[in-house]
Amino acid sequence: MKRNRAIMLALFGVFALEAHCTDTAPLKLVTTYEFPSDVKGRFDHLVVDVQGRRLFTAAMEDKSVDVFQVDSGKLIYTIQGIEKPHGLLYREDINRLYVTDGEAGDLKIFDGKTYKLLMSVKLLMGADGIGYDPATKYLYVVNGGKDAKVSYSMISVIDSTSGKKLADIKVDGDTLEALALEKSSPRMYVNNRGKNQVEIIDRNTHRVLASWPVTLGTGNDPIALDEANHRLYIACRSGQIVVFDTGTGKELQALAIGPSGKAGGEWVDDLVFDPKSKRLYAPCGGTATVDVYEEIDPDHYRSLGKVASGLLGKTGRLAPELNRYFVTVPQFEKKNAEVLVYEVQ
Repeated sequence: MKRNRAIMLALFGVFALEAHCTDTAPLKLVTTYEFPSDVKGRFDHLVVDVQGRRLFTAAMEDKSVDVFQVDSGKLIYTIQGIEKPHGLLYREDINRLYVTDGEAGDLKIFDGKTYKLLMSVKLLMGADGIGYDPATKYLYVVNGGKDAKVSYSMISVIDSTSGKKLADIKVDGDTLEALALEKSSPRMYVNNRGKNQVEIIDRNTHRVLASWPVTLGTGNDPIALDEANHRLYIACRSGQIVVFDTGTGKELQALAIGPSGKAGGEWVDDLVFDPKSKRLYAPCGGTATVDVYEEIDPDHYRSLGKVASGLLGKTGRLAPELNRYFVTVPQFEKKNAEVLVYEVQ
């Protein structure tokens, strides 16, 4: 039964590609990067080193971060010894790579040239989602919760330059997911999936200011922010992107993702809003598509279509400087795992 479902979903992806391979499609597949045949299982997040033209990918079950050269598509290095890699940050100014390790319960910091481990910052089990403040150079890391067998979670504040943990923010809930930070204020938005709500936290006082229930969808996971227009986007695995007004905390509407907005947004694990093009990108691994929306104005959105990706391709990364969008897809049957590379149209 599972095999038949997988085949049907893969075929759905092919049909979607045929339906959207036009000049007006929002994304055009231009190349793929292939992983070795022994890289199996799911992937988590990606990050791009624009200056060095490298792509870093988190292979969770392979316990590694794989590094591709963007122009050639060649795998140039594999960083081993990471039990369960999740969130990635690359600081080009000091050439360092930061990786959350959920199984070890720490943040690992690597030299960006030699790929050698420089230091580890001890956290709780379940270290996962991250948010970065470029003004302070502080990194906010989700950890704890059910993986640590506790009913609460922590958001640890780490000085990414010194590698020192500065504080822990305790949040009631055993499953925190993605974070989004405002630049114009100290507010941070955190998806509390365990309680199906969004937490608003003051980064200066470390206090939870408010909790906004998510009622237009369930399984809230990735998050994106249009700060200029006061809109927060919450992707839900029930098949919606829920739009919030950050000024009032009100839910405004839900944008369908997956097959006709039904429960097909499952395995959506990334959400990107590009302020320049006013586009939202949501990779839906359960339906092997990337759903793309355009913000016409803060209250009106239109679908630009569903672009075929690959089964369980749930994480994607937009690199506006390169005009590229990357999606990692696990190994399926005899086809090796790969990175799908799209040109933004």
